[in-house]
Amino acid sequence: PALSVSGEGAVIVLPPTSPRLSLTSRPGLHGNGWLPQRSLPGTPVTNLLKHFPIDLRTSMDGKYKEIAEELFTRSLTESEMRTAPYEFPEDSPIEQLEERRQRLERQISQDIKLEPEILLRAKQEFMKIDSDADLELMNQEGGVDRTDDGWMKERVLPMEREYQRVSISGEEKCGVPFTDLVDAAKCVVKALFIREKYIALSMQNFCKTTARELGELGEKPLDLRIYEEIPETPVDADAPVHPPVSETHPYENQVTKNMPADTGYSCKMVDGVMHVYTKKSPMEKSTELDLPYPDLKEYIADMNVMMALIINGPVKSFCYRRLQYLSSKFQMHILLNEMKELAAQKQVPHRDFYNIRKVDTHIHASSCMNQKHLLRFIKRAMKKYPGEIVHMEHGRGQTLMEVFENMNLTAFDLSVDTLDMHADRNTFHRFDKFNAKYNPIGESILREIFIKTDNHIEGKYFGHMIKEVMADLEESKYQNVELRLSIYGRSRDEWDKLAQWAVKHQVYSDNVRWLIQVPRLFDVYRTKKQLANFQEMMENIFMPLFEVTINPRSHPELHLFLQHVVGFDSVDDESKPEHHIFNMDSPLPADWTEEDNPPYSYYLYYTYANMTVLNHLRRRRGFHTLVLRPHCGEAGPVHHLVSGFILSENISHGLLLRKAPVLQYLYYLAQIGIAMSPLSNNSLFLSYHRNPLPEYLARGLMVSLSTDDPLQFHFTKVSAQWCSEPLMEEYSIATQVWKLSSCDMCELARNSVLMSGFSHKAKSYWLGPKYSKEGPESNDIRRTNVPDIRVAYRSETLLEELNLITHAVHTKELDNIDEEDTLSMAPFGAEGH
Repeated sequence: PALSVSGEGAVIVLPPTSPRLSLTSRPGLHGNGWLPQRSLPGTPVTNLLKHFPIDLRTSMDGKYKEIAEELFTRSLTESEMRTAPYEFPEDSPIEQLEERRQRLERQISQDIKLEPEILLRAKQEFMKIDSDADLELMNQEGGVDRTDDGWMKERVLPMEREYQRVSISGEEKCGVPFTDLVDAAKCVVKALFIREKYIALSMQNFCKTTARELGELGEKPLDLRIYEEIPETPVDADAPVHPPVSETHPYENQVTKNMPADTGYSCKMVDGVMHVYTKKSPMEKSTELDLPYPDLKEYIADMNVMMALIINGPVKSFCYRRLQYLSSKFQMHILLNEMKELAAQKQVPHRDFYNIRKVDTHIHASSCMNQKHLLRFIKRAMKKYPGEIVHMEHGRGQTLMEVFENMNLTAFDLSVDTLDMHADRNTFHRFDKFNAKYNPIGESILREIFIKTDNHIEGKYFGHMIKEVMADLEESKYQNVELRLSIYGRSRDEWDKLAQWAVKHQVYSDNVRWLIQVPRLFDVYRTKKQLANFQEMMENIFMPLFEVTINPRSHPELHLFLQHVVGFDSVDDESKPEHHIFNMDSPLPADWTEEDNPPYSYYLYYTYANMTVLNHLRRRRGFHTLVLRPHCGEAGPVHHLVSGFILSENISHGLLLRKAPVLQYLYYLAQIGIAMSPLSNNSLFLSYHRNPLPEYLARGLMVSLSTDDPLQFHFTKVSAQWCSEPLMEEYSIATQVWKLSSCDMCELARNSVLMSGFSHKAKSYWLGPKYSKEGPESNDIRRTNVPDIRVAYRSETLLEELNLITHAVHTKELDNIDEEDTLSMAPFGAEGH
């Protein structure tokens, strides 16, 4: 095929019967955004797909249960998941990549005799402010405005919509029978409907663009129960990047009588799900409050549908091809627009990667400090509190000095090597050894004293350490974290003890939000006779939350603490074998008395169901709602990712998506946040160079970088001068190894804010007041340092993929088309570009 130039872009002219790849420059489309929190009526909720007149029947209908059970059984017998036939190839060495890129550039330079005007303009802009003289000249020409006190005003930059686009038009022959493609599109749409139903029911966030495209397939909008929005003061477009800081501490001078009053409701758990009643007694069906939750039978049916979809051959082929296309399209975008993106970033005064907002979306509180920080704190405590009783042994109190004397250690003997808390080569695929690294010097008593909230000194040392980390974060201004604290479900008073720890030691920062992690350790507690059944564990976790929502004055500290909790996490070693398949024959929580651990999907469903009821109760009372953000897809069987897709707003890790093209494509279309920790994975499950993060980012998945456990995986300290060094260590290594650009790094940082649990108001300051809109309109480059070009590319590409699928499902002539016909792969509405 010949290469020619037309207009402001290049058009590769191919024979008339072949698809045309055109590179054009035109105004952008709108793209990705977020839905407000909503829910669906019903107690429990019934099937929602009946609202949609589009025929979503596929060749697999009627076989879902058999296929799913076969897949579940296979996953139980396999200790490790086999390499999928569609597993993505390993990255080529850097030398080969550079060689291929240079060959392509030489080919283009030979065919293009005249450089397009747009590239010339980009080069000129690129060189605009490279020197002090240029900057001074720009000041004289009025390019930079200054206030009376000499500070530079933020310039109003025009939204950049002109850039080189890649679009495909013509009769595309993709080699897949048309009926198979339509079948695949129906499967993808059906899966997205399933997720939308559960996310809306639980009042979590669903991608606004995807919701709108799915809505066009429906006869009428879903009958959603919409609560009145909690009023918030809008943020002005010229507001500073830092939200206003409260002058009073949220835990100080709080009077119980000023808290919201008791509603008089009561609650009890039935079949593993909490039910709320309008009267204290009797707690009967007639007095039950209408708070919806998912029907167990329907959830298992939906799981079976999803399990059947992800192993369907034609669907896997379709999704794999689309993912490969997305990777190639991004490489072409970078080749054509990288210089223009960099030029846009250089035009923004003051803002760079170091002073844009970043959120560490996955980090555990018990390991958020650096080894050196912990070591110095232990030495300081030994000098400052040597006589303080810190532990009870056989009814006798032990001082801190006595604890170390029993180990034959002094403060001088301690070193980072002595602590031995850093993950090494011996922890690879050994989660048990990794967990042992949480014990300083290999002693569990030191873990209890220094990094637990519930101990003899009521978490005093741990609280002080967390506050030191918080102080450094506040000093750095631009770093924020979402710390995980544990609730185990062994006793009913765990929540009160945790809240009292936070309030007593005033462990709070505007830069920090909490997630509550629930370890999947029922089998351990059951073996030790600490729990009678699984329902008791669920009651211990959720009963205090319902009580404090019904009557905040009953747990005043917990009411204050919950205002800064954003969601739930589910944690443990995913690679542990599961001996049970979750289906309608599974015991209900009250009947689960065996010592075997319930499967991952069992934990997730009952956590989700109770959280859904709780969210509706909290929204009735005007309190904020919670989300589900579990560890998912780090190891183990692929059906963990199916549960995460259906029930979770975001997930952590997601490594196994690289082996499941259908799920990876669905995670892309639904824009599900994935908090990835390559250094953590490198020590535990997957070598760094095999990590799929760069592939996910190129394809447009909503990924962010996070640290997981700085205590185990990172060497740099938290610095008060600049920022959270462990997080910067993640960005630095990723940038060096994968050659990420400044735009890529800023996009990852923007993603981390979008998928975080910080408030809408905080995000409005950090990203811009229009951040929740769609497309480049949502971006404020003055705050994010992400060029509008990149945001426009992401949103247009997502919209084209959604249009492709919905266009296939909309096709009316299916019955008249022969199976050998093929579907045009041109984005819907893109013909003629």
